[in-house]
Amino acid sequence: MRKWPVFAAAAILAAATLGALSSPSATALQPPVGLTADNLSTYQTNGVVWAVAQAGGIVYTAGTFSAIRPAGSAAGTNETAVANFAAFDAATGQPAGCQLNFTVGSNNATVRALAVSPDGHTLYAGGFFGQVNGVGVSSLAAIDLHTCTVDSTFHPGVSSTVRAIQATSDTVFFGGDFASVNSQARSRYAAVSTAGALLPWAPTADDAGRALALTPDGQDAILGGDFNTVDGVNSHSLAVVDSATGALVKAYPTGFIDATSVTKDIVVDPASNSFYTANEGTGGGVFDGRIRFSLSDFGQVWRDTCLGATQTVAVYQTVLYSGSHAHDCSSMGEYPDSVRKHLLGESVDDPHLLAWFPDTNDGIGEKIGPRVMALASSGGTDYLWVGGEFTTVNGVAQQGLTRFASGPDTGAPSLPQTSVTSIDPGSVKVSWQSSTDNDDGVLTYRVYRNGGTTPVYTVTGSSLPWIRPQLTYTDTNVTPGVKYTYRVSASDGTNTSAQSPNASATVPATAEAYPTRVLADGATLYWRDDAASGSYNADSSSGDDSGISVGGPVHGVTPGAVPGSKAYTFNGSTQWTYSDRLHPTPAQYSIETWFRTTTTSGGKLMGFGNNSTHPSGNYDKHIYMTDSGRLIFGVYTGATRIVTSPGAYNDGAWHLAVATQGADGMKLYVDGVLQAADPTVTTSQNYAGYWRIGYDNLGGWPSQPTSSYFAGSTDETAVYPTVLTPAQIAGHYALGTAG
Repeated sequence: MRKWPVFAAAAILAAATLGALSSPSATALQPPVGLTADNLSTYQTNGVVWAVAQAGGIVYTAGTFSAIRPAGSAAGTNETAVANFAAFDAATGQPAGCQLNFTVGSNNATVRALAVSPDGHTLYAGGFFGQVNGVGVSSLAAIDLHTCTVDSTFHPGVSSTVRAIQATSDTVFFGGDFASVNSQARSRYAAVSTAGALLPWAPTADDAGRALALTPDGQDAILGGDFNTVDGVNSHSLAVVDSATGALVKAYPTGFIDATSVTKDIVVDPASNSFYTANEGTGGGVFDGRIRFSLSDFGQVWRDTCLGATQTVAVYQTVLYSGSHAHDCSSMGEYPDSVRKHLLGESVDDPHLLAWFPDTNDGIGEKIGPRVMALASSGGTDYLWVGGEFTTVNGVAQQGLTRFASGPDTGAPSLPQTSVTSIDPGSVKVSWQSSTDNDDGVLTYRVYRNGGTTPVYTVTGSSLPWIRPQLTYTDTNVTPGVKYTYRVSASDGTNTSAQSPNASATVPATAEAYPTRVLADGATLYWRDDAASGSYNADSSSGDDSGISVGGPVHGVTPGAVPGSKAYTFNGSTQWTYSDRLHPTPAQYSIETWFRTTTTSGGKLMGFGNNSTHPSGNYDKHIYMTDSGRLIFGVYTGATRIVTSPGAYNDGAWHLAVATQGADGMKLYVDGVLQAADPTVTTSQNYAGYWRIGYDNLGGWPSQPTSSYFAGSTDETAVYPTVLTPAQIAGHYALGTAG
């Protein structure tokens, strides 16, 4: 059912193309990614880092903090008092170089911008402060980096906070909240000479300036911020002005960037002849992503449309790195609305997310996560420094600062979750969920049998945190009655995971009746719910569409629905399973699951939705239970269309529910018998989605139950790309109760 805006299915389906590969071989730091996702040991702050700059192997950081401490030290321990500024060795992450104190009488000083002069001799700092090392200033200061002294002659009187700075050999451009400099009108942007004299450059913006960059030839300045007009012309959030006169060169009228979005950062990259913006929106339907512009005509080259308040961008080689809390990139064919990802990388050539996913948390303050990035080099290694509000990095406590390097890559892929089954005398199926590696998208897997040290099978496959395709090896060199044990490892070409725990199966003398029939009838998703632990639910069909369990449903529930099986039990409040693979809307289909419950709160047994880890905005093709225990099969065609079982099934016994839709309409079967049908409804809502069991949105559906979560057990869940016949369905029920 369509409740919220749906994105183009064709774009979303692009994400589904990522799957198993036979080549190329895995290599650590696969191009174009040039930075590892392994965060290095770095000093921390006790507050927010708003600004970072570098010169000569020293990284200067500033913001709103009063102490720094070593990596690994808990807040409040081993602290060194500072005042909103600290300098560090780029290569070691240890304090080094010039240390300064930025203060103001009310003790709420903050530093929001840093820039180093082209010759590397002078550091310019802007924010809200009245003194630097006791020398009186007015929110803008110049520091001689050789002597670590404040230039007392550089003393522009800025009326409010400075948020952005760019320096040339003779001019300091800056932007912020101010309305005057040296008591002369300057509306959010101004320039002074390197001696501190106010210059006539005065583009007029009607709201705060947050970002400022200069073109490589120095002729134009690119402005970003909260404004709606520049020099009286409609130019929302972004504008290009002449760096000599301040005259407007390029306007971007409201609508080019959403009216409720602002530009937080701008980076210029001469190598790609482009500049890039970081954008943040407020409210629904906003623009939160990144845009690439040509430096030739200042026109857009591309934009990505991830949702999640981009704060900062940096270009290294041919990759655009960004800091945000991106939670929904489905509109550009990437991951659906899910857990926030705070650090991303994408090619400068197109907005396609690359395999680079270190992560922070939201942190303190406004809970945005990363706020600023800067690149630094030392000893032949390049470093990306990241500052912000975060308090963890890659799941470990680390506040305010972190850094990543161009090498070496030391992080091994995650341990493969492995399933081993045998349902016929001639084979054993070894399946595993592909691993994650935060800076490598292509990994090599090796399968070992019976404790051997030489792999019996090697395959290369691609994966991303939100697409982890199931990989499979079928071992046909087996003997009925013999038990076989398997382990799997994953490698990025440099680092190799441990081998997965032993997983075993005994080859049967004869084929198991129920799973053999399900597969023979054409299931392309078949979750047997037999895993003893973990989040991975193996797909026993040829579709290799693994299930991912959320919230930890109880595993190994016995007895299961069919002879010899086990089941999962969902708690009815926090647990469900979704398919790893994104699917197009099926033209015809059958969905099938065994269930057992005594709930009086209803819930969704199984269905199709456009989200995986969050409630779906589009949701139908589902079977759900009412509070009274009746089953409803529903699809959405512009209105809800349902068929309902006459009887209730919350009696604590195992039941088989099957729903089909095709040219003969909608049909609902329970325990092998047709319960309800509507031959007129042959279509459903068209969107790309995930199959889910145990939970999804039910808002707006008839007889909506008290809970959308199902409290009970499920087993032997299957999806077919065809309409099962009554005889097939009756046969499944008969085999499932033949124990």
